Amino acid sequence: MLKMKLTKKELGELIFEAIVTMTIMYFIYMGLLLLFNQIVYSPPAFLLEIPTAWDVVQYFDLILIRFRTVFLATATMFAVLFTWWRLNRRYKQMQLRHILDELHYIASGHFDHRIDAQLSGDMEDVVNSINTLVESTVTAMEEERRIEQSKDELITNVSHDIRTPLTSIIGYLGLIADKQYSSTEDVERYIHIAYTKALQMKVLVDDLFEYTKVRQTSTPLIIRTLNLGNFLEQIAAEFELESGRKHMDIQVEVTAEPLMIEVDVDKIARVFNNLISNALKYGRGGTWVRIKAEKVGSEAIITVMNNGERIPQAALEELFNRFYRVESSRSQQTGGTGLGLAIAQSIIALHGGYIYAESNDEVTKFVMHLPLQQIKK
Repeated sequence: MLKMKLTKKELGELIFEAIVTMTIMYFIYMGLLLLFNQIVYSPPAFLLEIPTAWDVVQYFDLILIRFRTVFLATATMFAVLFTWWRLNRRYKQMQLRHILDELHYIASGHFDHRIDAQLSGDMEDVVNSINTLVESTVTAMEEERRIEQSKDELITNVSHDIRTPLTSIIGYLGLIADKQYSSTEDVERYIHIAYTKALQMKVLVDDLFEYTKVRQTSTPLIIRTLNLGNFLEQIAAEFELESGRKHMDIQVEVTAEPLMIEVDVDKIARVFNNLISNALKYGRGGTWVRIKAEKVGSEAIITVMNNGERIPQAALEELFNRFYRVESSRSQQTGGTGLGLAIAQSIIALHGGYIYAESNDEVTKFVMHLPLQQIKK
């Protein structure tokens, strides 16, 4: 950091200020001295009528004669101190002017610029405050740009996922409207395809609505106390048919019984439905899905794991981003909306918990930490 440099004009102003101040102090000193001599050697009549006051004046004149050098040195020192005070005040005004110029430069769009000057006292606090304010402003602007970019990506992804089935719906219904079919079976097949695509669109819209809702921190939770072990057994039972088709066994393990927890039942059920569905859908080559719950301190740790295909490390870092799918295509046949894990993460965050994923050649885990009791708001 460098000291704030003065221009030649400002340096000239300081020199002129010093000369003017010293001159004024000299004339004040001479004026007071002449006035005092006038009083001593040509005293007014009213002063002679007050013996005590006249004695004080004569006594002070005697001291002044004997200690003239001391008085002169004192007056000079006072003049120098007063001049220094005036120059210091003017110098701070110039510093403030420099700071304002720097601030105007930043405000003109140079947000990467910072006031880099070595100051002291209040000026240092001012500069630090300005730099902090600029930093926070730049951070807010970057966050706003990130949000705008995120909104654009959301619109792009939603448009893509809606346009694909919508194009099919319009195409097949257009064939029916134009009577471009050869049999009743063709009509039924076209209607079935259009209906299937419409259902895909409904799933996307429902997931998008749910994602938007749970992303809001003000979303209310309907809290109930439940037995987590019984709840997980019930959830697992709902997937018995699908797991049977996938030749995968679902197991639930709860280390502490009863494990009571306060949650919004419907929202937490959505989390486990998403995780178990993903394990069955993407756990290729796996033979089991296990749900393990344990109590650790004031929280419950629930792990949904499977021994299927490993998730790449690069994908692990993106799993909870909206519309992200491990498989590269955006096919509705191989993947869902890409919002399931983002919804799960938001729901768990609403409960004051967090979730993360781990994967290796042996097992893939989704680990949730949930507080046993919700903080009353």
